[in-house]
Amino acid sequence: MTAFGKLIRTTAFRLTLVYLFLFALFAASLLGYFAWNTRRLITEQITTTVNVEVSEISDIYARRGLRGLILSIGNRSLRPGANLYLVTTPTGQALAGNVGSLAPGVMATSGWSETAYRRMEDQDNTDHRALVRVTEMTNGFRLLIGRDLEERRRLFGIVAHAAQWSILVVVVLGIGGGIFVARRVLRRIDAMTGTTRRIMAGDLSGRLPVGRSGDELDRLAENLNAMLERIEALMMGLKEVSDNIAHDLKTPLTRLRNRAEEALASSGSEGEYRAALERTIEESDGLIRTFNALLMIARAESGQARGNMDDFDAADVANGIHELYEPLAEDDGMILHVKSAPARLHGNRELISQALANLVENAIKYGKPAPSAQPLGADAVAGTKEILIEARREGDQILLSVRDHGPGIPEGDRKHAVERFVRLEASRTLPGSGLGLSLASAVATLHGGELRLGDSYPGLIATLAIPALPAASDRLAAQTQDVPQKVA
Repeated sequence: MTAFGKLIRTTAFRLTLVYLFLFALFAASLLGYFAWNTRRLITEQITTTVNVEVSEISDIYARRGLRGLILSIGNRSLRPGANLYLVTTPTGQALAGNVGSLAPGVMATSGWSETAYRRMEDQDNTDHRALVRVTEMTNGFRLLIGRDLEERRRLFGIVAHAAQWSILVVVVLGIGGGIFVARRVLRRIDAMTGTTRRIMAGDLSGRLPVGRSGDELDRLAENLNAMLERIEALMMGLKEVSDNIAHDLKTPLTRLRNRAEEALASSGSEGEYRAALERTIEESDGLIRTFNALLMIARAESGQARGNMDDFDAADVANGIHELYEPLAEDDGMILHVKSAPARLHGNRELISQALANLVENAIKYGKPAPSAQPLGADAVAGTKEILIEARREGDQILLSVRDHGPGIPEGDRKHAVERFVRLEASRTLPGSGLGLSLASAVATLHGGELRLGDSYPGLIATLAIPALPAASDRLAAQTQDVPQKVA
């Protein structure tokens, strides 16, 4: 397609043509109304003048008779720029006036008419147009008084000529403006098209150009760039997950295969086979848990879990997790406490419960104080092994936190700790997949909140900060604003 073909097919150019047509139609209507109104005013002036003169001459005829009438018509016909005058007998014979010829039948009809005529002094054979009034006098004599319409025709021609040029100038300027606007828009669209082609070819780092005008194309480009950044982040996350799965799950799968091979090669009794199968099942359960965690993270990050959201009390979640994990903590030598207050929120209860459970499991696994850091005394030792689950409302947020008194996470590693399959150096000797904090972070993000990792002095405090539901008083106030107030 040629450049001009692309130009005239742009929406901007077509809109310009539509606007140009409407504007030209409006201008033509305005000029037409002006011409019509001018014509009407001139006609009114002519009829007024003729009516006055008819009245004067009728009065002369009444007072001075036919002789006076003929003298008056003769005098008026000799004036410069005189009107048209003609007096005829009842049989149509001309007695006085300056009209040489008329269209047939004009004198026979009383009243107003527009007719062709010639003056007596006209040397050419050109007909002129005039607006005349014919009046029948007493005794059958007829009087014609009229006015030439050349002035009206000339003025109407001036207006029509101006209208033609005005519309021509409007059309030329409109088409030129349309081409200018279309080329400017087309240049930006071509730049966007080139960028999108590079993105479709695999370069996800490409971004649409954004100008300084802040117009609708700039806003569209900004939104598309934000979408591209999100897509790039998701694609990078997908690649990272794929790499992590290939790297981190290869080891347990290899271990699983080696154990099965070793059992087949070396085991001879039923008990040894059973023990090998139990270890295989245990390893398989770990792999299933890892895949389940990955699926939950993907579900949270994709937003699919938003369909199962409901209103509930975070305190019930905290109490339920405490009840579920308290025996496990005791078996591991830890003491699990809970401190909760009513804190209602809107979200996916299953995912939030799983995220809080992950934080508690991490606290039980990694939150034990170092042996050298334990103070002497039974009470003091018990105090440092405490894990506190807390649910409360703070401002417009619900805070679900787990506090331990272990080694904690250095501030420089906290951002890195929430990535998938990341296991810090201090926890590599303990079992785990490195997905617990990743899932908690994904769940918090899904609910419009965040996962905060802080210092418990000593220890770690991990907090799920999620937007809270408005308090009952706030909801009542909001409802009250919608109700029309009675004026006292």
